[in-house]
Amino acid sequence: MKFGIIGVGGIATNRHIPALQKLTDVEIYGVFDVNQVRATEVAATFSIPFIAKSENELHEKVDAVIICTPNKFHHESVIRALDAGKHVFCEKPMAITSLEAAEMEHAAKKANKVLQIGYHYRFKKEALAAKKLIQAGEIGDPLVIRVEGMRRRKVPGWGVFTNKELQGGGCLMDYGCHLLDLALWLVDFPEIERVTGQTYEMISRHEDQVNEWGIYDATTIDVEDHATAYITFKNGATMLFETSWAANIPSDKEAVSISGTAGGLNVFPLSVNKASAGMMTTTHADWVAGESDEGFAQAQNFVQACLGKEDPLVKASEAQKVTDVIERIYKATK
Repeated sequence: MKFGIIGVGGIATNRHIPALQKLTDVEIYGVFDVNQVRATEVAATFSIPFIAKSENELHEKVDAVIICTPNKFHHESVIRALDAGKHVFCEKPMAITSLEAAEMEHAAKKANKVLQIGYHYRFKKEALAAKKLIQAGEIGDPLVIRVEGMRRRKVPGWGVFTNKELQGGGCLMDYGCHLLDLALWLVDFPEIERVTGQTYEMISRHEDQVNEWGIYDATTIDVEDHATAYITFKNGATMLFETSWAANIPSDKEAVSISGTAGGLNVFPLSVNKASAGMMTTTHADWVAGESDEGFAQAQNFVQACLGKEDPLVKASEAQKVTDVIERIYKATK
């Protein structure tokens, strides 16, 4: 299969290109970026033979594309590629709005092509093992899901992460979406009854900027650095969700835990909590089988899906639901 890369920023060069180049029977044939100098540099670094002058020109040369553009352009780039008959892998989030996401999913069905979204946390070994445990009934019916994607002072000081027009949002769009997707996937995307939430953008605007991940303009940042939500599902389960780029906490924290009717489960690190026979026990995983590089596992799954040998682990219909929840959190903000 011949692949093309649309948008050659850090996520393309640090994850997608190296992962694809490890696979057999896969060739990264071409790249396109609005910054042609950058495209030329990346092509030279990774020995990619073709530098396209447009997305359409790239489509003519390849079987599938990896889209790594700012969020604003996901919708148009994905639909353009699908209409050209190409399989598409698009970085997360799927789109800025649920309407755009729905149109993308419809275009994939119409074209009968694979559309996979880059929620790579699902490919982590602990996540895959947790899914198996839940499916095996180890925790019974999920009741309460807790999600924390917290960074102390790590506002991305590069790229366009703090630009609302291009990204649609801040920490929720960039980081929290990964853990939100993971949690919803683990409990099989139950139907949602209500979403309440709040976003904040005060810490990152402080004049005395203290930030571990580079320098940004605190006077122009217009995206949230902290978001919280409470989600009620129609089956009676609930989710407590929090994510931040710049929380005043002792240290970063990344956690997904689920309390069920028969037990509880923590994903990072993986453990199962039970109570029976007069005992309370916690079982820790000493070793988890699987691919340690989730970026490679993700690329492998996408290629196999394009070849019709596997189902995509991240389905467009599920990613659309994540975008819908994100949109509802923003709308709930007062």
